[in-house]
Amino acid sequence: MKTGILIINLGTPDAPTPGKVRRYLREFLSDPRVLDITALGRWLLLNLIILPFRPRKSAEAYAKIWTEAGSPLLTHTRAFTEKMRAMLPPDCGVEFAMRYGNPSIESKLDLLLTHSPQELVIFPMYPQYSSASTGSTLEKALSLLAKKWNVPAVRVIGPFYRDAGFLDACAAIAKESLAAFAPDHVLFSYHGLPERQIRKSESETGPGHCLQRNDACCAEISEKNAYCYRAQCFETSRRLSQRLGLAPDRYTVCFQSRLGRTPWIKPYTDLVVAELGQQGKRKVLVVEPSFTADCLETLEEISLRAQATFTGAGGGQLLLVPSLNSSEAWVRAACALILRP
Repeated sequence: MKTGILIINLGTPDAPTPGKVRRYLREFLSDPRVLDITALGRWLLLNLIILPFRPRKSAEAYAKIWTEAGSPLLTHTRAFTEKMRAMLPPDCGVEFAMRYGNPSIESKLDLLLTHSPQELVIFPMYPQYSSASTGSTLEKALSLLAKKWNVPAVRVIGPFYRDAGFLDACAAIAKESLAAFAPDHVLFSYHGLPERQIRKSESETGPGHCLQRNDACCAEISEKNAYCYRAQCFETSRRLSQRLGLAPDRYTVCFQSRLGRTPWIKPYTDLVVAELGQQGKRKVLVVEPSFTADCLETLEEISLRAQATFTGAGGGQLLLVPSLNSSEAWVRAACALILRP
């Protein structure tokens, strides 16, 4: 094998049951890059507040989107991997893993290394960089590799939030929904992060920029905000809106999935959805450019809960644009990222 390629997505429980969800949440929320508080505070929050109560509620949410084939995130990532195998040269070996849950990064790394690849490519499936996703995934994969005696050359596919192939693939799917649905407004909704994590990224590139001037600090990418997740989300949205022919007043960038009482990056998707309903909007289209595969956050949080919020606020229909999943355009774009010199 010339090149071993490890595709890594975030993760999913093995089944939509409280026990399996509890196991998944324990692994996920024990990560100091995800719950970036003191070790004692993380243990107390996890074991006294989250794990005793959240698994049952989360299991009910997972059950609403589970399919006969299993977790949507798992099945879409598997299908994407199979199409990658078919499209890449025969001397490339392709496997996928989950940062949390199964299949594990360790098991798939071991499988690829048994074929003695000349090069190992690690491909985190997150378009925009955050320490809680990309950073954690790379830390895990590289720490496992560091324990090996024989370590091949390693290459990492970095954030691809402004890659033309990725953006074209997103736009192609969104255009179909845009034309058929004719929405009053479009939301570019991204997974949120606590504001403190944005400021931690900034502290390594020079303080005094991020979250200081409302949206003006995210108006362009510079050295000061090169690792700013929020700025990268706005950049993705600008480039997608150009491809979709959307004027600035026809779309809103917002952030979902906030948890707890600490401030998360704004504006919040659920509040924006309610405001649009109150304004009398009848049709809202939601694009999710931080998710390369449909999952709980897209299928349950947006398609079900956000729709209920929109209707309850006086709105009409809220339509979710499918994620990239295993679309041909996305598979081609991903292969191009891997094969690019």
